[in-house]
Amino acid sequence: MPYRHTERTQARRAEVRARIVRAAHELIARGGYREAPVAAVAQRAGVATGTVYRHFPSKVELFAEVFRSASQREVDAVAAAATPASAAGAGARIAAAVETFARRALRGRRLAWALLAEPVDPAVEAERLVFRAAYRDVFAGVLREGIDAGELPAQDAELAAGALVGAIGEALVGSTAPSGGRPRDGDALVAALVAFCLRSVGAASAERAEAGHAV
Repeated sequence: MPYRHTERTQARRAEVRARIVRAAHELIARGGYREAPVAAVAQRAGVATGTVYRHFPSKVELFAEVFRSASQREVDAVAAAATPASAAGAGARIAAAVETFARRALRGRRLAWALLAEPVDPAVEAERLVFRAAYRDVFAGVLREGIDAGELPAQDAELAAGALVGAIGEALVGSTAPSGGRPRDGDALVAALVAFCLRSVGAASAERAEAGHAV
């Protein structure tokens, strides 16, 4: 019986922790990190403030956990879009990955700002660097395969991939990102960003790369 009790206790603890992370994620997605003080997170999660601190000794640790979970979902989505499909070439896969990255960011602009550019504590910034590298690795893998297949010109795949990630982030949420809230503005931004990225690595045009897939 004590063993079963421990299992129930652990399951309950995991459920409460997940609820806290989810509540913090929702607040950050709505207004950024400054809109997620511990008291607000606790209220949204339906727990006491002290309960939050029992799971996360500091707000920074909570934010780092939210950042990891949210960023992993975004990286996974981009990686899935870049996965080979039938006879899709490197250009089509790059276009799909860029479009996925961009459209997901445009659908959740405040969360994208929090994940990509909002000033954060050094501990959260360290997580940001890890996931920027993960995005880079996704693009670098496609670039290497395209180079090996003769679909792309010879180039430093890792350097080019890092430049793509930086350009995409800056175009979407950086200080020089274009403004505009209408849907057609978003579509135009995505199309221009895809075309820019393809040209940057010497790939075919967005049309020839069969961009415009459903995300």
